[in-house]
Amino acid sequence: MNLILFGPPAAGKGTQAKRLVDGKNMVQLSTGDMLRAAIASGSDLGQRVSGIMQRGELVSDEIVIELIEGRLPEAEAAGGAIFDGFPRTLAQAEALDAMLAGRGAKIDLVVRLKVDDEALKTRIAGRFAESGRPDDNPESFVIRLNAYNTQTAPLLPYYQAQGKLVEVDGMGAVAAVAAGIDAAMSPT
Repeated sequence: MNLILFGPPAAGKGTQAKRLVDGKNMVQLSTGDMLRAAIASGSDLGQRVSGIMQRGELVSDEIVIELIEGRLPEAEAAGGAIFDGFPRTLAQAEALDAMLAGRGAKIDLVVRLKVDDEALKTRIAGRFAESGRPDDNPESFVIRLNAYNTQTAPLLPYYQAQGKLVEVDGMGAVAAVAAGIDAAMSPT
């Protein structure tokens, strides 16, 4: 199964993806994690994207698509992928569909974690204080949240038209959100 976890930054996508990796042996394809790893490695890619991410801006489609494409064989071998933080734009969604179709695969389900923007701002302030992740600073977060609302949220109709979109309340406890995702993944 290929699943997209959809929601703004700090909605809990990473938490739920890790749970699915552990419980269902899927591969998490988190563009944020991949980009942070590139920065930490000091690679050319990391140097190119470091400033972009610290300002809260979106990394170019070409770079993100290249990262995802390189990890698809691993996901296929595991039996499925959890796309976390990708796609973020209609161009990325179309590129993902084309990449998967070329491999005889598709997106099976899109789970939108519905959350409250103000509650997210509080959540991110706590996460920044705890982890100090540069892209989680409150100023960058507001930019990332605005980018999500203007550039990424418009993907909802794209997946809804395909009959793949399911909404889960992302403001509940981790276990309640997990139960909602599991119910969406299980055929009735």
